[in-house]
Amino acid sequence: MPMTVQSAGNLLAHDRGVLTAVVAGASSLSFVGSGFIVLCYVLFKELRKFSFKLVFYLALSDMLCSFFSMVGDPSKGLFCYAQEYSTHFFCVASFLWTTTIAFTLHRTVVRHKTDVEDLEAMFHLYVWGTSLVMTVLRSIGNNHHGHLTSWCWAQTGRTGKAIHFLTFYVPLWGAILYNGFTYFQVIRMLNNATRMAVGMSDRAYQQDARADMKALNRWGYYPLILIGSWAFGTINRIHDFIVPDHNIFWLSVLDVGTASLMGLFNSIAYGLNSSVRRAIYERLDLFWPERFRRWFPYSSKFKNQQQESELVSLKVQDEQ
Repeated sequence: MPMTVQSAGNLLAHDRGVLTAVVAGASSLSFVGSGFIVLCYVLFKELRKFSFKLVFYLALSDMLCSFFSMVGDPSKGLFCYAQEYSTHFFCVASFLWTTTIAFTLHRTVVRHKTDVEDLEAMFHLYVWGTSLVMTVLRSIGNNHHGHLTSWCWAQTGRTGKAIHFLTFYVPLWGAILYNGFTYFQVIRMLNNATRMAVGMSDRAYQQDARADMKALNRWGYYPLILIGSWAFGTINRIHDFIVPDHNIFWLSVLDVGTASLMGLFNSIAYGLNSSVRRAIYERLDLFWPERFRRWFPYSSKFKNQQQESELVSLKVQDEQ
């Protein structure tokens, strides 16, 4: 039933239109960003290593999550159902892929294991299987006639809201805590290794350790992407559960806006690493006129630099 001037939980039709536009715009940015990473993986053979393969799966999940977010509209039943389950599935898959990246770093850096590539099948079973289970479980108590909220997958029934929270936000914050704890352990270990190298006056090892720390310090901030993307959504879901008949418009805007930008954030943080930039600049060097290359000095810099892995722990495997 299309909405006119009536409201759903004090959310007017005009406000819903604004939220739909925000979702479409932000999701489009995420779709383009994550799609670019997927395209780079397909086009550039040198990127098809296990370290970047995990990033590819993450970007693919983000791209599909963004796509279904764009096609859904709470006033259109068929498209709403498409958004409802598909968005839930691929968004869960997205943050689960970040845990596999964190697990890989921890297993190779902290535990000194070299069998991470053998675990790829288990990663797929874990990510896609868990996403499917969470999506099926959220259909329990689903109110298919109550999609008059800002998103199709934000249920109006009290049972539906509770199950939605349990099947999405609980595993989401579990992933955030796991990623944060894992990166903390990895960075702490590299810090200890750096101090040991300084104590032994091993300059070569100091340089390696500092290079590792430079890369890993950036990875340590990546749990903040999930927090920034879903903090307002979590607050909005809790508020909506406690006060179901009173929607806060500005909070809903922050909710759908930041959540829809998750794919863009992930593509910049995980995908646009030195390996991707180097591959792009090398292709530009082949087609870019010589007289214009002085305007892009980075291409020469990347060409002369030694190959650097963004996943520091997988250096040895990347070189094989």
